[in-house]
Amino acid sequence: MKPNEKTVFLFPGQGAFDGAALRLAHSRHPQVELVLKEVDTVAEELFGRGVSELLLEGEPLDAASILRHPAWVSQLAIYASDMAAFSVLDAHGVRAGVHVGHSLGEIAALVAAGAFSVADGARITAERARVIMEAGLGTGRMTALSMPADQVRKVIDLVGDELLAVASENHPTQTVISGPAGALARVVGIAGHIDVGAVELNSPFPFHNPVLAPLVPVFAQRIAGLAQRPLEVPVYSPILERHYTDSDVLTECLSRHFVLPVRFTGAMRRLNAEGFSVFVESGALGALGKLVRRNLPPAEATVRSSLALDAEGGLSLDALLNGLEGGSVPTIEEFWEAFGPRLVELVRAELNGGPAAAPATAAPATATEQPPAPAAAPDAPGLPSTEEVAALVRTTYATALEYPEEVFTEDVLLEAELGVDSVKQVELLARVTRHYGLPPREAGFRLASYDTFGKVVDLVHTNLKGGTALTG
Repeated sequence: MKPNEKTVFLFPGQGAFDGAALRLAHSRHPQVELVLKEVDTVAEELFGRGVSELLLEGEPLDAASILRHPAWVSQLAIYASDMAAFSVLDAHGVRAGVHVGHSLGEIAALVAAGAFSVADGARITAERARVIMEAGLGTGRMTALSMPADQVRKVIDLVGDELLAVASENHPTQTVISGPAGALARVVGIAGHIDVGAVELNSPFPFHNPVLAPLVPVFAQRIAGLAQRPLEVPVYSPILERHYTDSDVLTECLSRHFVLPVRFTGAMRRLNAEGFSVFVESGALGALGKLVRRNLPPAEATVRSSLALDAEGGLSLDALLNGLEGGSVPTIEEFWEAFGPRLVELVRAELNGGPAAAPATAAPATATEQPPAPAAAPDAPGLPSTEEVAALVRTTYATALEYPEEVFTEDVLLEAELGVDSVKQVELLARVTRHYGLPPREAGFRLASYDTFGKVVDLVHTNLKGGTALTG
C-alpha cells in the first residue's frame, strides 16, 4: 500500500510506557510478541535477562514504576512499545509519508523506516543506556517547565550551572531541562515563585545535556559496526532539524543526540507547512499527540494514539484500526464531513438544555459505577462553600488558559478534553492553593487522581476544611 502523503508517524521517547496497554495489545496482536522476542534476544546477550517477563507478568508496570528496575529496562521497554505499535499498524497496511521520533523515539523511527533491523535498534537502545550506566553519569534528571524556551534559558543563566541545559522545546509554553538534581531543584524553586508549573519526568538520565559529551565517541564506537540500510520512508529529526539522508552515518548522528536538544515545536510546524495534517503516535500514552495539539491549530491537525487506554479500558490501537478503510487515516476535514452536522446538533442541544444533551446510555467517566455521594456537611462559618471555591478555580483556570468559563463543567476532563497538560495543571493548582493559603502538596500526591474540574474543586474544598496540605 502506498504511504498516506498527509500522515506522520510519531515515535515517543522518555516516559512513554504503559504496561497495561502493552499487555492488551500483546493479547490481541501477534506482531507484539515477535517484537518482544527480538528485544529479548539482545537484552539476554547484554544483560543476562530479557524484558518480556517483566513487562507481561505480575502487576503491570507504568512509566514511573519501571524506573525501579535497572535503567536499560525502561529504555528497551519504550523502544519495544514503539516498535510493537508500528508493527501492528504496518501489518494492517497503515502507512505514513514521514516518521518523526522524539529523543529516544528517533531510534524506533529509523528502524521503522528500514534503516536498521528491530534487533539492531534494540542494541542501539541498550548500548545508549549502558554507556551512561558504566560511566556513572546518570545521576541527573529531566524536568518539564510551563514556560517558553527563551525564558527558561534566562532562568538557567540566573542559576549559573553550566550543566543545566534546555533538553527539549515541546510546545511554545513547555520546555524540558536536564541537569544535576540540585541545580534542577533551584530552577524549580525559582519557577514556583513566578507561578510556573514544573514536573519531573520519568527519565533515568539527563539526556540532551553537556554532561554526556565525553560519551558521544564511546557510544558511536559501540554501535559503529551495525549494518545501515537505505531508508524506505523519509525520517525527520527534531534534533538535527532536517531529514536524514542515506549519506548520513546514522550511528554517528544518534551518538550526537546525547548533547543536542529536541526542537519538537519547530519540527511539527515545518511538517505541517509541508502539507502533513494527520499524526499517528506509534507508542504508549499519547503524549506526543497532545504536544501536536499545542503546536498546531485544531483545524490543521488530526491526532490518533495507539498504545493508550481509554476511560473504559479500551485500546486506542484497536479503535484506530477499526476506523480505517484501506489503511487510510481520516483527516479532520473528512471526519467533519462525516460527523460534523450531528456534532453541531448535539452541542446546540447541550447549550439549550435539550434532550440530546445527555443520552441515558452515555458511558461513565470511569470503568466502575460509583455509589451516590453522601450529603455534604454544612461548611464551617467563614469557610468558602463548594460553589465559591468552584467559582474561584473556574476563573483562575479560564484566565490562565484563555478559555471561556463555561467549558469548566464539573465532569470535563482537563487533559483529555481541554488539552491541559500535567505541567500546566500543577501550575494552576499551585495558584489556587496559594490563594487560599494552603501548604504545598505532600509527597506522594497523585495529580492523575484529579483529572476533572469537579475533582480539583472537591480536593481544594476538602483540604480547606482540614486546613492541611493537598493530599491524594
